[in-house]
Formats: sequence, structure tokens, C-alpha cells
Amino acid sequence: QVLLVESGGGLVHTGGSLRLSCAASGSIFSIDGMGWYRQAPGEQRELVAQIISGGSTNYADSAKGRFTISRDYAKNTVYLQMNSLKPEDTGVYYCNADLTPRIWEQRKQFWGRGTQVTVSS
Repeated sequence: QVLLVESGGGLVHTGGSLRLSCAASGSIFSIDGMGWYRQAPGEQRELVAQIISGGSTNYADSAKGRFTISRDYAKNTVYLQMNSLKPEDTGVYYCNADLTPRIWEQRKQFWGRGTQVTVSS
């Protein structure tokens, strides 16, 4: 079984910073990519940032220049440093991992339970 656990959410004022962490644990053979998605109230879940094996990154336009995704391969952990936060960044942030649980299994998507980020104006 694979478990993704997020931490680091909270309430900040506009212009503040937060650092989200997500640790993957359990039966993991390999991780191809990890990322962060945001779901605002009444909205669909959308990609914020992702990082794949080799270190390539991809950001939503709204995150470029303000957010930085990074990964600790030894700890199976992904981070999202969020600076210059805006009220529109508010939402539940979900960690995502694209991984192979066991060598004989197919690659699958796994999700964390989410962590709330609220940016007050």
C-alpha cells in the first residue's frame, strides 16, 4: 500500500510564504513524477507544479516565478515553496505521485488527502 502525506498548509496574509511537503511511503518500486494540484471551492482540481525523474519541472502560469517545486529522491518527498502568495492561491493542495508500487505492477497515480492553504487579503 502506498501513502502520500502532505503537510505545511495554513493561513497566511497576502505576500506571505508557505512550504508544502509530501512524503510517499509504503511499497514503492519507483517514482516517475510527483506534483501538486490545487482545488479551490467550487472549482476543478488543477495542476500547480510537477517534477519528473531527471528533474524536469512544469508549472501552471499562475505559479511561475512565485512557486518552486523540488524533490528529495532519497526520502521520496516533494516540496512546494510558495512565495508572494495571493488570495487566489487559496485552496486545498493535493500531492500526486506517478509511481510503480511493486516491480510487477503497472504504474499508477496516487493522491494525498490534501492540505488547506488560505491566503487572506
